[in-house]
Amino acid sequence: MDLKDKDKEKDVKIFNKEDFADGEIPESSGRKRWKNTNIVSSMEFAITGIWTAFKEERNMRKHALSAVLALISGIVFQIREFEWLFLFLAVFLVFTAELLNSAIENVVDLAADYQFHLRAKRAKDMAAGAVLVISGFALLVASFIFLPKIWDIFF
Repeated sequence: MDLKDKDKEKDVKIFNKEDFADGEIPESSGRKRWKNTNIVSSMEFAITGIWTAFKEERNMRKHALSAVLALISGIVFQIREFEWLFLFLAVFLVFTAELLNSAIENVVDLAADYQFHLRAKRAKDMAAGAVLVISGFALLVASFIFLPKIWDIFF
């Protein structure tokens, strides 16, 4: 057991069945530390999660680049308000799906202790499939918005 594992043990409180006998959830200093106490701390946790996804998830950065290119294209082609709504919807759905996918992958890895389990693989594959479906929707939206405008330029 190395130093990191010992530090992790300090953060983990194992509760016994008797701790829940009175129907209350036992409080521990570690639990309070991670509990949202107000709107500001909730926002800090959410922003930290988004920032972590951008730092650690390669696909999130690729989606961000695609979103920037789509938004620049929207400006260049001067798309209408209705088209902007669909473009923003597609962009935010892809980001949301990627965030959920990353969260599911992290939880599955934690639960499976980074060992191969068929159910863990299935869960991760399904989460990735959800991102693929939403990305397909985004591609469809971009096609409906931009292909006619590109067609008009060349033909």
